Parts: sequence; C-alpha cells; structure tokens
Amino acid sequence: MNHSAGRPRTADAAEAWEEFVQQQVYPEPGKKAQADYRNYDHPARDTVRQFYQENHRRQTYEFVVAKRAEFLPLRRRQMGVFEACEYLNTLVDDSDPDIDLDQLQHLLQTSEAIRADGHEDWFVLTGLLHDLGKVLCLYGEPQWAVVGDTFPVGCRHSERIVYHEYFADNPDAHDPRYNTKLGVYQPHCGLRNVLMSWGHDEYLYHVMKDYLPEPALYMIRYHSFYAWHREGEYDWLCDQHDRAMLPWVRKFNPYDLYSKCPQPPDWDRLRPYYADLVAKYLPAQLAF
Repeated sequence: MNHSAGRPRTADAAEAWEEFVQQQVYPEPGKKAQADYRNYDHPARDTVRQFYQENHRRQTYEFVVAKRAEFLPLRRRQMGVFEACEYLNTLVDDSDPDIDLDQLQHLLQTSEAIRADGHEDWFVLTGLLHDLGKVLCLYGEPQWAVVGDTFPVGCRHSERIVYHEYFADNPDAHDPRYNTKLGVYQPHCGLRNVLMSWGHDEYLYHVMKDYLPEPALYMIRYHSFYAWHREGEYDWLCDQHDRAMLPWVRKFNPYDLYSKCPQPPDWDRLRPYYADLVAKYLPAQLAF
C-alpha cells in the first residue's frame, strides 16, 4: 500500500483516533480523561489533529453523495465474513510495530465481552462485524473517509462535535443551503433520511441491512455518531423510531470502546462458535 510522504499511515491514524476517543474524549466510566484534548502544544496529538482537520474540511454534502454513488452499489467484491476479517487484517501491515492487537482481535474482544454479559446472539455477532467496513482503507480510501466521528452533512455542524473549530474550513459551513440548523432536512425527518459523513459505519450498514435485526443495524450505522448518542445532539432530526433505537446504540458503545484486554481471544477455539453464528444470520457470500 502506498502512502504519500508525511501522511499518517492508515492503520496508525485509525489506532490514534480510537485511542484519542477512548482516553481523551470519552474515557471509561469512573476514569478521568488523561488530558485536555484541545491541548495544541501536546505533540502526541498531532496525528489526531491532522486527522480531524482533514475530516472536517473534506466531509461535505457533495463529497458524501459522490462516495455513496461510488461504493453503495456494492460491486467491489464478494466475501464471506471470515474472508473479510482476514482481508481487513492486512491493515496491520502498515501499523506501528508496538501495536499488538490486529483488527480481528479487536472485533473478537468486543464480541466476546458482549457474549460474556449474556446478550442476544445477534448482539454478539454485531460486535464481531461492526468494524468490517474499514475494508474501505484497502480500496485506497484515505483514513479521514473511513474512521472517525460521524455527523450529519447538509446542515449546521453541532458545536458538540470534537474539534468543531475545524469545520470553519468546510465549504458547507459557508453555504446557505447547508449551514442552518435543519439545512436540507425537515424537522424530525428521521435519521434514515439524513446523509451522514462517509465512513465505515454507513458502508457496512448497507452491506448488512438485509440480514440483521434493526437494533443491530443501528449499532453498526451510528456507533461513531458520538454527537447523538453521547452528547444528545441532533434530536431535531430524529423521529420516534430513532429514539427507540438510541438505547441500543448506547448499550453497544462501551463494548466498542472499553473491551480491550491484554490477553487476546483464542481465535482457533472460538471459530466454530462464530461460524455457526454467522451462518445463522448471514449468507456465505456478502456483496462489498
């Protein structure tokens, strides 16, 4: 995989963003954030700030429309779930050598934490699947268009979005079609009628939408929409169905953020269980 000079490597940027969210913005309950994430003099935050600058500047309404047209026909390749996991794991080739857990291990740690708490089997499966949309990185997509907080496009950006100030460089912030509270939308139109910033969440939702229960689809589609499920923003776009699904998204979020542990799951031992679980809900081949 080729990366231009000076650009954070894909897996590095994704890892840096995830660590930033877990430790600086939304630390585990009972723990204090390690530092003020707007401490611009902290050099360790350079990768994260660069990521947010690119993301907030480039994720425009027109960009999202174009990416949906490019990827949502789902004609890139056909893969089974385990093949997709193995494909995603090639991202680790570009990551820092000090990172011990590959992409599959994160998915397994999430799903196993959900299973240990006795949740429904489709909830467990959602933990295994939720980040598979990151295969977008392997199609050559830049990291700012794959990971990161998601947010509605086509309307004013909430001030509760992390590094909101970087939206000043987004053309939509100065376009009267898009810079009002509702923008192109109607009050309480429902999130299904709202275009979200482009990334792995929206992409995987479309891969899975015909197969999983509705709460699982909300977890996949909106687990990075922190301004909604952690900050309580954008209710003016939500309908009653969104509000009914919000507790499921909130229930999933801690497993995504806080389930990492030093002892990686034993994939060889767990694979038969997950093979049966995948076969229960999903076809042998999925369109990506």
